[in-house]
Amino acid sequence: MVETVSRMGEMGAEEIVALCRRYTIYEWSAQDAIDPIPVVRAKGVYFWDARGRRYLDFNSQLMNVNIGHGDERVIRAIQEQAARLPYVNPFMATEPRARLGQMLAEIAPGDLNKVFFTLGGADANENAIKIARLYTGRHKIIARYRSYHGATAGAITLTGDPRRWPAEPGIPGVIHVFDPYRYRCRWCMREARCTLDCLNHIEDVIQFEGPHTVAAVFIETVTGTNGIIIPPDGYLQGLREICHRYGILLICDEVMSGFGRTGEWFAVNHWNVVPDLMTVAKGLTSGYLPLGAVLMAERIAEFFRERPFPGGLTYNSHPLCLAAAIATLQVYQEDHLIENARRMGEILARELARLKERHPSVGDVRSIGLFGVIELVRNRETREPLVPFNARPSEMGIMNRLREFFLQNGLYTFIRWNTFFTNPPLCITEEELMEGIEIIDRGLEITDDAVV
Repeated sequence: MVETVSRMGEMGAEEIVALCRRYTIYEWSAQDAIDPIPVVRAKGVYFWDARGRRYLDFNSQLMNVNIGHGDERVIRAIQEQAARLPYVNPFMATEPRARLGQMLAEIAPGDLNKVFFTLGGADANENAIKIARLYTGRHKIIARYRSYHGATAGAITLTGDPRRWPAEPGIPGVIHVFDPYRYRCRWCMREARCTLDCLNHIEDVIQFEGPHTVAAVFIETVTGTNGIIIPPDGYLQGLREICHRYGILLICDEVMSGFGRTGEWFAVNHWNVVPDLMTVAKGLTSGYLPLGAVLMAERIAEFFRERPFPGGLTYNSHPLCLAAAIATLQVYQEDHLIENARRMGEILARELARLKERHPSVGDVRSIGLFGVIELVRNRETREPLVPFNARPSEMGIMNRLREFFLQNGLYTFIRWNTFFTNPPLCITEEELMEGIEIIDRGLEITDDAVV
């Protein structure tokens, strides 16, 4: 017998939380430690809980609500598509599929003119692995340690951070290399400038593994949840040249960094580099519905003209999701959100630098557009992290205090070990941005007390 439940919108905060905890599993968490916010509505750069408290969304949820919450244009597009044609199987042709494919080809860099639709970033990355292996006839994939590519089998093996460990041994053929993480680089963190020895390291690994066995180098163009690591000038260009020299595909994961987040349509545009494959999701629909995609160069698409494409999904090219994406891309253009991300990004960079000057617990700040992070340390000279890398819950005390301060003061952001993020929706105004910075400024007094 199914229990009678309240009608939608009638539950109180305690009932929402209690039933969610009783019947559902939360990701990446010990279930007894979960204390979720009971969210009931959202608009623009804010969301509200069931107790009426308002939060400034300084992480765009999971770096995906790029256009802001509750945009009526996208909601209306979903409603109209649902009334017209909510679903057909992916062997059919639909107007949303035709229109979105063309729109993506127009904004994608270089000749990335063909697209395979998925439901998110992880399965986009899974399909990119298969495409690379089949196209090259090789099996090894080189990825980086400070990366996150998703939680499915192949994507979590590509992932370099500790979320990979419980899923090991994972898929075969994945090799990890070091990142261009200047603040903690073994080669150049004490040097006056980046030496790009991380590229020499990658080429050495390719030589030791055998270039003829390596299908692809698979990177986040700008590293996301592992610290907003922005490649120095020359890195992407150098990596592109190495891959070309050995016939290796360059695959750029722009699931987080794409669609204006960095102040360009795609992060690769900052360095005028065109990858062979590019995966996207998140900002493609701004989270209004699930959608991801693999964009591929013309020559790779040609490979499948007479060969079967090695992938399929029941909800590939789902009309509702595609309609949401079309409307979302139009919002980016109509509201000049990429230009706004660039302008607000300059203000964000200025304010992050000011916070670093003011607070001794801030070891480093990094940002590109509205993609930013604050890294906290116990000692600026030794660069000892405020909490250990891969800290256990028992070691996260001071970061938990910081998180609680932010929430009590109406700021929501993502805290990961000794870093927290500054990734608001691209529609944010200077006044709203400064509202968040002011709360952060006060909150950092908590972490300053731990400096030695």
